[in-house]
Parts: sequence; C-alpha cells; structure tokens
Amino acid sequence: MPARKVIITCAVTGSIHTPSMSPHLPITAAQIAEAAIGAAEAGAAIVHLHARNPEDGRPDQSLEAFAPILRVIKQRSSCVINITTGGAATMTVEERLKPVATFKPEVASLNMGTMNFGLFPMLQRFREFRHDWERPYLEGSRDRIFKNTFSDIETILTTCAENGTRFEIECYDIGHLYTLAHFVDRGLVKPPLFIQSVFGILGGIGAHAEDVMMMKRTADRLFGDSYAWSVLGAGRNQMAIAAMSAAMGGNVRVGLEDSLWIGPGKLAESNAQQVAKVRTLIEGLGLEVATPDEARSMLQLKGGDRVAF
Repeated sequence: MPARKVIITCAVTGSIHTPSMSPHLPITAAQIAEAAIGAAEAGAAIVHLHARNPEDGRPDQSLEAFAPILRVIKQRSSCVINITTGGAATMTVEERLKPVATFKPEVASLNMGTMNFGLFPMLQRFREFRHDWERPYLEGSRDRIFKNTFSDIETILTTCAENGTRFEIECYDIGHLYTLAHFVDRGLVKPPLFIQSVFGILGGIGAHAEDVMMMKRTADRLFGDSYAWSVLGAGRNQMAIAAMSAAMGGNVRVGLEDSLWIGPGKLAESNAQQVAKVRTLIEGLGLEVATPDEARSMLQLKGGDRVAF
C-alpha cells in the first residue's frame, strides 16, 4: 500500500512579524522569491506569499510589490503559488483583495472571521526595532480588530468566482468552521475545501492537543470527506502542531510568517530550514511529502498555466 501524501505549505514572509525581529526575514522582492524557491526545493508543494515595502519592510499589497515575486517564482519553480487576501489588519478588504483579483493564482488565503489578533505580547520579547512603524504596529494590536465580516468574505468569494482560484481557508476558531459551512451551504465556496486550522494566536483557539482534536472533529462533522485539513501552529507551537496533524491524517504549514524559530531560543535561518525539519517529521511517520503536481491533484487546482502572471 503506498504511503499517504502530505502537503507542505510554506508561508514565506508575512505581515505578522516585523523585520527587526529576525535578520533572516526576506524583505525585498528578490529575497522573497529566493526564499520561496528554496522552500519549494526543500519540499514545500505550496508557497504562501505576502509582499513588503523593500525600504522598511511594511506590509505592501500593491500589484507592483507582488509582480516581480510572482514572475521569478513561476520562471524557476513548479510550486503552487498562494497569494494572501489577509494582507494586514490595517488594510481595507479592497486593498487586500487586489493582488488575487488581478493575478488569479491557483490558491489564495481567506480568513473566515473577524477577530482580535493579539501581537502585542511580542513587545515583551523584542526591545529594539529598526523602523518607526514596528513598535506601534505591535502595540496597536491591543485595540485593533482583524476585520473579516460576512460581507468581506462574500466580496472575496464573488470577486474570484470566475477565476478558478481555490482558497486556503484559514480558521482561527471553531466558529470559523461554522461560518465556512454557511458559505458552503450558499454555494459560494465549493468542495474540495482546503481548511487551514490556525492554533496559538492570541484571540483565537489555543495550541493544546485537545484544541487540535476539537477542530478536526468539528470539521469532520461539518464537511465529511469533502475537505483536506492542514494546520498552522504559531511560534513555538509550529512543529508540535505539525506533527499532530501529520499523525492525524492532515497536512502542514510552516514558514517564517508563522514562526521565527527552528528550536528553543534558536532563530530559523531560512524558510527552507523549517520545511526540511517538518519533512523529517513527516517521513519519520512513514509518510511521503506531496509534490506540487500531487498537491494540485489532491486539491483539484486549475494548474499553473491558468494564472494571470
């Protein structure tokens, strides 16, 4: 009997970490593209992308920021490209959606609920910042809501309805699964679903093993065999949550967007390093890592020849 295939997604760089927190975060378009290609070569079938202002590392959802990243990755790798619609909590849904609506990727992320998104505890661990925006950005999360209303979600789904883009549906709590079920019932999102359960963000579900099992049980009850499950463990929870998912029949997401670490007190030097580590966990369980084309088949993606970049 062939070994089960596990999809590795790598979140290469994102808006939830500020550049000062790690010298290894890719900032420029060239750095982000190289990081994505390295992650793919290490075993990631899907690369999840945010873009940044190359001068100060601010989250940047402009077409000009994404275009050179997408072009280089497509030229040099067959990996599945997943563009964020999350952007940053400080952006409007129209700003967040524009790259996906324009470039029509195979996969885009989609947050399934409005929530508190507490990043301010990082201020207790990081004291020095290179850029003026970073400390206020983290401090502001005490009183900032990451807005993903029913109207926002419907806007994203209907805007992309004719593009053939599927979604990495990010669920930070149990209620987000029920919100997804609402949109499935309305026919606005269609199986197979790719559900990314997110654990360990302050404001969402925790990272206890019971939390992981509850998310899986609820998704099983709501969606049966019409979905593929993946997990994201924030910070120090990354590898433990990934190991649980792989053992429970799921897929995994790693990357410097989600965790800066490779071990206790040790910064990861690259996204590829995290991919290699989780690949070792997966293969140690007697499982195999899915190739990009295998991931396309498993998720019924449209193919890299039908994107607009």
